[in-house]
Amino acid sequence: MDEDRELRVALRAVELYANRHPRPPQVNQKQAAEMLGVSARTVHNMISFGTLRLNRCGLVSTEEVDRLLATRS
Repeated sequence: MDEDRELRVALRAVELYANRHPRPPQVNQKQAAEMLGVSARTVHNMISFGTLRLNRCGLVSTEEVDRLLATRS
């Protein structure tokens, strides 16, 4: 199998997984910490400093987590 075909197969596998395991629109602080690869204390500090925002329900939107992950890249 050539490299291009391997990449297409891998991308398809990711698509299938994502379709079967949709991400929640919002997560709690512990889940946000896991997604970001930091401690729950760090997430608490990020919220205190305004780096990470909570919604009206006190949860972190998945879009907010994605935004932070994108700034790290």
